Amino acid sequence: SHNFQFPKCGPGSGKGTQCEKLVQKFHFNHLSSGDLLRAEVQSGSPKGKELKAMMERGELVPLVIVLALLKEAMIKLVDENCHFLIDGYPRELDQGIRFEKEVCPCLCVINFDVSEEVMRKRLLKRAETSNRVDDNEETIVKRFRTFNELTKPVIEHYKKENKVITVSVCRNDRSCMIIVFMNIVSAIKLFLFLLHYIYIRMNHY
Repeated sequence: SHNFQFPKCGPGSGKGTQCEKLVQKFHFNHLSSGDLLRAEVQSGSPKGKELKAMMERGELVPLVIVLALLKEAMIKLVDENCHFLIDGYPRELDQGIRFEKEVCPCLCVINFDVSEEVMRKRLLKRAETSNRVDDNEETIVKRFRTFNELTKPVIEHYKKENKVITVSVCRNDRSCMIIVFMNIVSAIKLFLFLLHYIYIRMNHY
């Protein structure tokens, strides 16, 4: 069976770091929609040049393009019993619905509850070394606006399906990040246990 976790939060919340740790802990296949898009940009292809312009303006990349990149990457990694951790997707509700319809339902959504102040500080600090086209003050403001308008409804949708794990990130320091990671690990273990229990019950009957 193929299961999917979607980490959701605003830009600069530290989810990339947490995703790396979760991959090491659970051996998930980790895919980042942002990394896939940046790789396409760096390829210098006509599509990459178009994507670069969109990202510089802080716009969302069309649903079809992101889904196609994800599908292509997943096909290379898929096996009979794999779990995927998909970072930075879906950015809007239609993306999530289409993904689950065309690929597979998700197991859970990890929601990082972080203040804009903490996220902005992280993004500006990262901008000093990242060379990312979307790490600048003007684009950061647009990304926050996009998150509030389009991505928050995604979280609300999955909350209604009881698939959301919410963890609070109150500070940008090591001790807080360790606690956040431990809370996520505990919640995912519970989800995986329940999934296994349901599978056994279904096969029993």
